[in-house]
Amino acid sequence: MRTVDLPVNPPVKPMLAKAVAGLPERDDLIFEPKWDGFRCIVFRDGDEVILGSRNERPLTRYFPEILDPLRRHLPDRCVVDGELIVATDDHLDFDGLQQRIHPAESRVNMLAEKTPAAFIAFDLLAVGGDDLRDQPFLVRRARLEEALAGTAPPIHLTPTTTDHATAARWFTVFEGAGLDGLIAKPVDDPYVENKRTQLKIKHVRSADAVVAGYRWHKDGEGVGSLLLGLYNDNGDLHHVGVAASFTAKRRAELVEELAPLTEGALEAHPWKAWADAEAHAAEDGRMPGAPNRWSGKKDHSWVPLRIEKVVEVKYGSTLNGRFREVTKVLRWRPDKTPAECDFSQLDEPVPVGLQTVLDPGD
Repeated sequence: MRTVDLPVNPPVKPMLAKAVAGLPERDDLIFEPKWDGFRCIVFRDGDEVILGSRNERPLTRYFPEILDPLRRHLPDRCVVDGELIVATDDHLDFDGLQQRIHPAESRVNMLAEKTPAAFIAFDLLAVGGDDLRDQPFLVRRARLEEALAGTAPPIHLTPTTTDHATAARWFTVFEGAGLDGLIAKPVDDPYVENKRTQLKIKHVRSADAVVAGYRWHKDGEGVGSLLLGLYNDNGDLHHVGVAASFTAKRRAELVEELAPLTEGALEAHPWKAWADAEAHAAEDGRMPGAPNRWSGKKDHSWVPLRIEKVVEVKYGSTLNGRFREVTKVLRWRPDKTPAECDFSQLDEPVPVGLQTVLDPGD
């Protein structure tokens, strides 16, 4: 097992952020882009490099291509907090990043060439023999800029600003490169592990979606999540994500409310082929019931519903035609028909290149 001898040694739980509505009107904040990748704390002790994750499971074996660039561009002994990203066509590709987590070494090596990762640095926990966690963020940022002076791709230093007008423009423009908001960091705060003392500002929108089925809650009691669909221009219903976060009482109520829609639901269901647990080959493999690498053997079986109910959900942003995160139910829409739930209602950002984020010019 790899080991390092640094002022800060793994495992380290990264500092976190809590959501706030709108851009905070404070003069003690530094604003940064909110990167959509894997949080990663890099521990470098000479030639030894360890990539730590937020769940304490090392990422090192999955990203072999980033190790030598980190050795070239980071100080000989340091601990750097940042994000691993994958870009496709100059746009963040979170789906491509997820594919990088694979048990087979041959596939890991193949993907390292096909979809190489980059590392975005945004905090410095230690350098040389100095533990910087008790230092204010303003000091840590200055030390980080010094440590990464002259760095080159695929290692990047995230841009920052203290100007509210610039931050507001970033919030709008950067979404076009696949980012989903900003992080605001108090200048005087120390680095506190696993605490939500920073702030995150994310896009909040709503859309009407078809409720095409549901999954049971992990404890087996009640509805865990609603499966959502939107129609494309050809009239095909696409699975675009889920709505969840129901109370125990509401989970039980939903089972009763949705029970009438289960009768004969599969006969004309647009996702009928997906009811077979073996039918995971269609449409990028992203269909109800499909397993993923992060959940292992977790049960994702689903209950089909007749295509009749519409729900309005709150979402932040979309990625490749799907809601980027789990959505939240705002209200049922009995006044809407499923046919009205199409992709045209989604608020899509104006595309921009990733270089616009990495070098915003102000």
